[in-house]
Amino acid sequence: MSDHITVANQGPIRIVRMNRPDKKNALTSTMYAAMADALESANGHRDIRCVVIAGLPGAFSAGNDLAEFSQAATSGAGLGSSVIRFLHALARSERPLVAAVQGLAVGVGTTMLLHCDHVVASADVRFSTPFVNLGLVPEAASSLLAPRLMGHQRAFELLVMGRPLDAAAALTCGLVNAVVPPADVEVEAMKAAHHIAALPAEAVAASRRLMRGSPDEVVAHIDEEVRLFKQRLQSAEAQAAFKAFLDRKR
Repeated sequence: MSDHITVANQGPIRIVRMNRPDKKNALTSTMYAAMADALESANGHRDIRCVVIAGLPGAFSAGNDLAEFSQAATSGAGLGSSVIRFLHALARSERPLVAAVQGLAVGVGTTMLLHCDHVVASADVRFSTPFVNLGLVPEAASSLLAPRLMGHQRAFELLVMGRPLDAAAALTCGLVNAVVPPADVEVEAMKAAHHIAALPAEAVAASRRLMRGSPDEVVAHIDEEVRLFKQRLQSAEAQAAFKAFLDRKR
């Protein structure tokens, strides 16, 4: 278990919290593995009826850890096994997923929300997916799920053009269910989670399967994105984009 991921069960609710405040919850391989553990084990836990994914005030997640991402870019290794395992765990989660999102949600901090069933966001939230700006492609099956949710044009604007979404735009396009003041985000997310947990569990699970369809389609799309992501990391475009990005950071 990563020190930067906390997992707590409160009755029928499992809360999975990203807790790396000094890096705005940038995700490392050990953090991805810990989150995958929490999701996978919830599937086999009869008493867990809903999972809440949360961050911290001001930062849900800044996306992939910069050092690990840079290493993947220079080595051509692609997305690591723990990242892929976490993405598969999202797609195959048998428990409803609720997200409590505050502040910054970059890259996977945005795309993981496409797997959630209910998303509560703060009024100061900012969603962004700068994949193409780095010469890469979207991940987490976002290239499949975002057009279904938002329509092609809005998804293209977010995933390809890299234009961020504020809270109002995210609510309009259906990425989030509710926008509330930052102090109320987790309260409202927990209310939603308890509402879900109080419903007949088997009926919830069956209805959710009907609505989401086969996870195999989503997992296959994740794997195709992973293949192209690795390929793109080795491209001249991505290498130049990463060099320019790292030079700005120095």
